Amino acid sequence: MLTTEKETNALDLDWVRSQFPSLFQTINGTPAVFLDGPGGTQVPQRVIDAISDYLKRNNANTGGAYATSRNTDAMIAGARSSMADFLGCDSDEIIFGANMTALTFAISRSIGRELKSGDEIVLTHLDHDANISPWRALEERGVTIRMAEIHEADCTLDMDDLRSKITEHTKLVAVGYASNAVGTINDVKEIVHLAHEHGALAYVDAVHYAPHGPIEVRALDCDFLVCSTYKFFGPHMGVLYGKREHLQRLQPYKVRANTNAVPNRWEWGTLNHECIAGITACVEYLADLGRHMNSSVSTRREALLAAFEAIQRHERGLMENLIRGLAGIPGLKLYGISDPKRFNHRCPTIAVRIKGHTPLELSAKLGERGIFTWDGNYYALNLTERLDVEKDGGFLRIGLAHYNTAEEVDRLLSTLREIAM
Repeated sequence: MLTTEKETNALDLDWVRSQFPSLFQTINGTPAVFLDGPGGTQVPQRVIDAISDYLKRNNANTGGAYATSRNTDAMIAGARSSMADFLGCDSDEIIFGANMTALTFAISRSIGRELKSGDEIVLTHLDHDANISPWRALEERGVTIRMAEIHEADCTLDMDDLRSKITEHTKLVAVGYASNAVGTINDVKEIVHLAHEHGALAYVDAVHYAPHGPIEVRALDCDFLVCSTYKFFGPHMGVLYGKREHLQRLQPYKVRANTNAVPNRWEWGTLNHECIAGITACVEYLADLGRHMNSSVSTRREALLAAFEAIQRHERGLMENLIRGLAGIPGLKLYGISDPKRFNHRCPTIAVRIKGHTPLELSAKLGERGIFTWDGNYYALNLTERLDVEKDGGFLRIGLAHYNTAEEVDRLLSTLREIAM
């Protein structure tokens, strides 16, 4: 039986879906179903328009004594303000970059200047490699990398093991807010507290969590947090939050002509201005969703929180239906948290394997039917190796976003049952 949207939650899906032109495509005569959000979400029309309008009207470099350059300066300042509202910080604590990976390498190189042989960094087996390899690169300086273990049965962090590995030698703890492969949401606030108890910095990869829940860096007390706007309905850009005192104290690698002022000292060369214009548009989309759900909100931050309240409620309903349906498919194994009582500790990102079918075969067959999913390791290489699935294709990953519908979930389940038989 199809689950109605009213049963799932009160999100106005007609309004939401009307914002995304790509959702109305067809593949082989059937409507496309976008379950590939963990690799990059679709974008609202306003993001497309903002990028196009910038290139049409204000395409210029910064710092010039003429109108389009000044407009570009103002646009970048507006985008910083938008992301400050999104993350709950100040505008001068926002850094733009090509992507999360590049930003993390930049920070790791800068922090590495202060480290010496015998210093330690704690990482986890649950993370995307972009929050592992940039820190492992510091081993060439004599830094010791310690890896926190996981509980393989439900793909959650072993917090006791993590605690045991944070010591007086630990200089930084890097952790993902949520797993991009299996959806686990980590207890980031507690991990930041453990790091600070030992005088270590805390670096949070929030790329995968950002489209699914609100982020409040002040409450987390993290030293750095990084995300990518293409994962929450925006353009391909990376955004870094850093506590002001760290951004001022640490020494970036940069060209001489670049300013020493924060935040610009961390941004090298000419930025992707047109995509930065799209960042404000994607944040404003989410804020408008919040205003649409709750007309009493007065600030953009309040509107964003209202949006994520509705998003989480809607995605939770879809996820419950999906996981319940997957349990009835012959030969299917789900990786990660499957107990509904613990769904607050996971995102609606589901990794599965079906006996007798490789993840690539499954993804290809679904794709032919207009259902878009991912196969592979998604750069969560430590996890796929630990779970012994890397050698034969990794996982099939199903990623729900708030623009997905109950009918799309039912269509996926029906198609997977057909393929598995």
